[in-house]
Amino acid sequence: MCLIAPAVAVAANPEPSLRPLPIDVVSVQSQVVYGGVGNNVAVPTLQAHRLTVAAVPTVVFSNTPHYPTTHGGALPAAWFAGYLHDLSARGALCRLRAILTGYLGGPEQAQALGYWIDQTVQARPGLHVVIDPVLGDHDHGEYVSPGMTDAYHRYLLPLAHGLTPNHFELEQLTGMTVTDPESVIAAARTLLVDRTQWVIVTSAAPAAWPANQMSVVVVTRYRQKILNHPRIDALPKGTGDLFSAVVTGHLLAGTSVFKAAALACDQVMSALRRTRQAQCAELLPTTTVLPLESCT
Repeated sequence: MCLIAPAVAVAANPEPSLRPLPIDVVSVQSQVVYGGVGNNVAVPTLQAHRLTVAAVPTVVFSNTPHYPTTHGGALPAAWFAGYLHDLSARGALCRLRAILTGYLGGPEQAQALGYWIDQTVQARPGLHVVIDPVLGDHDHGEYVSPGMTDAYHRYLLPLAHGLTPNHFELEQLTGMTVTDPESVIAAARTLLVDRTQWVIVTSAAPAAWPANQMSVVVVTRYRQKILNHPRIDALPKGTGDLFSAVVTGHLLAGTSVFKAAALACDQVMSALRRTRQAQCAELLPTTTVLPLESCT
């Protein structure tokens, strides 16, 4: 029988001749026992891009809260901070290329995560930091812990290389009323400060969508592009998590943010078609990088 000794009894480097496992991406998101959200969908998506991923859970639930029963909750702040610290302490981040964040369990986690990202970026200035500022959506309103909008502004937005809010989250973060693509672009540009180079707004300006389509708006300091894609009659949770993971994978392959967003649209559409065809209650993403035709 293999016994695990308490952490305090383990030597700092029990096998100095062995090299640590190098991590390409640290994905900090929710985890569920049942379902296709958070790290459940982000990790296999990133692995399909041949990236080595360390999954850091923020919350652990039996399933998403829209089901009649849900068990679990946020990881204790000390555990969460310890997970991040120990990743660094193991020497696993020597070739780290990206940090991807999704649903967080509360402002304390945001503060701990911001401190760790800041320290990590100082060691690796070229690091991609992709923040999905999960706050809620127009269908359900805000579904995170109180104070998260302020926590994002204080601890995480200044460190982001890129942001992937949905339309609701863009309004919450900017305090601006956004009604059409032009106002989406104007609001997104207010977030292009500090390190932030781009913002991709999903489900953007729904009142202005063409018939049977949805829009994604990609904004940089000097360019913008509106991507329209089909509106699929399927509403599983996790599409935003899939989208951000696909964008991250393609950016690390050297793709432009505009092309990465278009490819992410394609992959999300493929997953929704697959989910609808299977009549499945949970998102069924593909596990390969699809060479699909880009949305226009």
